[in-house]
Amino acid sequence: MRLLLGILRSLRPHQWTKNVLVFAAPVAAGVIDDRDLALRTVLAFVSFCAASSGTYLLNDASDVESDRQHPTKCHRPIAAGIVPVSLAIGLGIGLIIFAVALGFAVNAPLGVTMLAYLSVTTAYTYKLKHVPVYDIVCVAAGFVLRAVAGAAATGVSISEWFFIVTAGGALLMVVGKREGERHLLAGNAAGIRSTLGAYSDNYLLYLRAVASGVVMIGYCTWAFESASRTGISPEAPIWFKLSILPFTIAILRYALLLDNGEGAEPERLVLRDRSLLVAGAFWAIIYGYGVYVA
Repeated sequence: MRLLLGILRSLRPHQWTKNVLVFAAPVAAGVIDDRDLALRTVLAFVSFCAASSGTYLLNDASDVESDRQHPTKCHRPIAAGIVPVSLAIGLGIGLIIFAVALGFAVNAPLGVTMLAYLSVTTAYTYKLKHVPVYDIVCVAAGFVLRAVAGAAATGVSISEWFFIVTAGGALLMVVGKREGERHLLAGNAAGIRSTLGAYSDNYLLYLRAVASGVVMIGYCTWAFESASRTGISPEAPIWFKLSILPFTIAILRYALLLDNGEGAEPERLVLRDRSLLVAGAFWAIIYGYGVYVA
């Protein structure tokens, strides 16, 4: 039972919330109410959950020695010796094979997207996580590919501004994670992860400013572009424009939390901060009303 619970924890099911990005493109395009496309999106979500869990297992097996020196990661089942490294590697490879097979079973574009995601995560696990800047770009690319996967599974075309917003938001989240890790580890940051020692507080602040600027400007442009589309009802444009307000509040609130050093675990942060949840809920209601009701 201890081993089974350790394996379950190593899969990091709490991080599957990141894979909700798979639903972004179909929901924004207004096609998620189509039963067939909704099923394809759910299968894409399952595929990414399997792929990300497989990647986490391989990553933890690779980082087992450095994790044992980390104040919180030392409690991870692989680092703590609960789950053997060889078992973690075998299970990780199995999950990755299942994820790719499921992706191609849905359609070829999703399968190719899965391969691209796994290529990026593999390069990150075994090399690029030790290279400054590239480590941030790789993690951010993983978020972008999740959003691309939803479009690939359903055949939805991706707006250039949707892509920019997704990329900017992913960069903001990853930079905040690095800031949070530096804050948590203090003087031990460089010893536990070499790239953390390469980043200064000013450099990460610069990246955060760039990312937040890109995501807010990109979203405003995307909202106005959505409002000017042909074929939508006369009432819809105002809702797309109104959605800018809660979206901006959410980004500003998230930036404040990052400034307080709380971004080390973004998947937990976005679920526990009430103000962020309220802003996100208002955004979803307003934008959703414009897409599906107005």
